Amino acid sequence: MSDCGCHAEARNQAQRRIVRIALALNAAMFVIGLVAGVLAQSMGLVADALDMLADASAYGIALLAWHRGARFKASAATLSGSLLLVLGFSAIAGVLWRWLMGSHPEGAWMMAIACLSLLVNATVLRLLGRFREGEVHLRATWLFTRVDVIANMAVIVSGLLVLAFEHSAPDLIIGAAIALYVIKEAWQILREARQARQATASVQTGS
Repeated sequence: MSDCGCHAEARNQAQRRIVRIALALNAAMFVIGLVAGVLAQSMGLVADALDMLADASAYGIALLAWHRGARFKASAATLSGSLLLVLGFSAIAGVLWRWLMGSHPEGAWMMAIACLSLLVNATVLRLLGRFREGEVHLRATWLFTRVDVIANMAVIVSGLLVLAFEHSAPDLIIGAAIALYVIKEAWQILREARQARQATASVQTGS
């Protein structure tokens, strides 16, 4: 009996549905987190929101790359990593600006929005668990979401410290830490994308 490929197509449809859900949730949380970060004068929330935007972009690129070849997928991962790198350095610049100009972050708002983001990202991370060892462009989506979960917990801690000490330093420190972690993950994605391109080139050369 021949294999019609129905099971594989059903699996692909289910995976794409998961990525679409992740895209919608992250896009929504980017808007919520950015607005809340600006209003609450929290660089931790702003950095977290920028990370959400990078995630949403990664999910969108993953959907575009779904039926493309290995070279396109590696290029998509490169674009995702590059975007994350730019956003990470932008967040560092924002922290420096807040440090020079002064800020008065609202610890309670930081904790509330970060808890909401944590709930969303924990759900998305569970959904994307099957992509952990997948192709490079899909693995990038899992890595992005893992960064979000860690960042959310860090913002919650910084909100507690802001409330306890009534000082902006915890928010600035956490904002910078999230940005540096984002930059680290971006380099990891770019490195894996480069390795994928090299592997594709080797196969093409060998053939």
